[in-house]
Amino acid sequence: MTMKFPNSPLALLILSILSSLSVSWATSEPVPINGFLECLPKQFHSGRPIFEAVYTPQNTSFRSILMARIKNLRFSSPATPKPLAIVAAKQESHVQATIVCAKQHGLQIRIRSGGHDFEGLSYISHVPFVVLDMFHFQSVDVNVEDESAWVESGATLGETYYKIAEKTKVHGFPAGVCPTVGAGGHFSGGGYGNMMRKYGLSIDNIVDAKLVDANGRILDRKSMGEDIFWALRGGGGASFGVILSWKLKLVRVPEKVTVFNVTKTLEQGVTDVLYKWQFVAPVFPKDLFLRARSEIENNTEGKKTVEVSFIGHFLGQTDKLLPLMNETFPELGLRRKDCHEVSWIESVVFWANFPLGTPITILLNQTGKPIPFYKGKSDYVKKPIPKKVIEYTFKAMLEIGNLWMAWNPHGGRMSEISASATPYPHRAGNLYMIEYDTSWYQDEGIEATNRYIHLIRKLYEKMTPFVSRNPREAFQNYRDLDIGANLYNQSNLLTARVYGSKYFKGNFERLVRVKTMVDPHNFFKHEQSIPPI
Repeated sequence: MTMKFPNSPLALLILSILSSLSVSWATSEPVPINGFLECLPKQFHSGRPIFEAVYTPQNTSFRSILMARIKNLRFSSPATPKPLAIVAAKQESHVQATIVCAKQHGLQIRIRSGGHDFEGLSYISHVPFVVLDMFHFQSVDVNVEDESAWVESGATLGETYYKIAEKTKVHGFPAGVCPTVGAGGHFSGGGYGNMMRKYGLSIDNIVDAKLVDANGRILDRKSMGEDIFWALRGGGGASFGVILSWKLKLVRVPEKVTVFNVTKTLEQGVTDVLYKWQFVAPVFPKDLFLRARSEIENNTEGKKTVEVSFIGHFLGQTDKLLPLMNETFPELGLRRKDCHEVSWIESVVFWANFPLGTPITILLNQTGKPIPFYKGKSDYVKKPIPKKVIEYTFKAMLEIGNLWMAWNPHGGRMSEISASATPYPHRAGNLYMIEYDTSWYQDEGIEATNRYIHLIRKLYEKMTPFVSRNPREAFQNYRDLDIGANLYNQSNLLTARVYGSKYFKGNFERLVRVKTMVDPHNFFKHEQSIPPI
């Protein structure tokens, strides 16, 4: 078969890309990427040519583009499946063309905003695929008059917070504490943060969205309808389309908030303090969020111990906080010198684990801190865990070494919102959520990978009697393929119900109905996506 291209710079560039690929054009069945690349410039002509956004493995920038947003080095090895191409979309028409052409040529797409998917599903597949990289979609348009902001999917949380603070000192937004996380995946999975007890999750404060569906149509809340808009807010956007942007309803914050971090070790009786925390943190006034984060540190004698950081965020000033803490949680021993009154945006920097006084421009840093190999899991707790179980978890942490746990309290606004208001169902009845995370570095080898994953699974298994059950609930933003997955490109509804019931409980069946309506042929899919009927 003879291929003919018009004599234009765009066509010559596409020809150059194709000719560099290791394929034979004489075969009757060309590799799918060839047809995909030919298709792209024929779709949705407007603005910047799409070839400027396309990278193939032969391009010198391909590896750096791919690696720039891989946030878990477990998925960066030579054996990890690589995309046939990356489309780093620069405008809406590039997204539309990628969807239409991938669909026409039998390629799967993986959609990446910040690259923080715990299991790498935003940039890995085991069938021929392309990555639709959204990092150029990073606009944040704040409107103080109507207390809203349009945030594109590739913007990071740090950029979002920074742009809000540029325009107003008395508004913020309830979302996560890691500034390099991308808005696209974070919001579509729920969006968990230190103002959730006051204002709920991110999804409880999103009022509109722009989505590209499997037919390449751009839809907003009005044109997509309430069912699809409901599904996007907590149901995982990558099952339904490509989210271009979100409209946030900003929330009011004081000009000064109070933050603190009080640490306790095993030698200082932290077991008793954490046990008491379970009874008070979920019932504090809504303005107070108190996380308990446990990790391994060296004690004063140089021996390994468990240290728990009680990290607080209070939407008010110290004079009001101290009497509250001394009355309800004297075991913590909070003192005035522990408390720091800062602006809301400065509190964001503090929660990102930077020293007080760090310039807020650090929130614009795309690279963040050194990236480890890691494995994460999650649980929801409905009854206080006995002291002996807390002691066991601390013992397990000392055995594993590179393990930390974050206990995040519910209650407040989280208990007032209906379990079916959004796909996120973990509302009233939950005391707190646990995040388990183990991490290690490359020089430790494959044996370390196997060991750490085995040990975190062992700890998770030991926690079974003390956490939610039937189903054992999990948080979708902390994706975990251990709880169930449709592997090998399958779309089995029974398998999906296993992980779907844990992430979404009774909302899973409605998500399936929405999926069947918006993407009946299941173009948008991954190992834990919502399948159609």
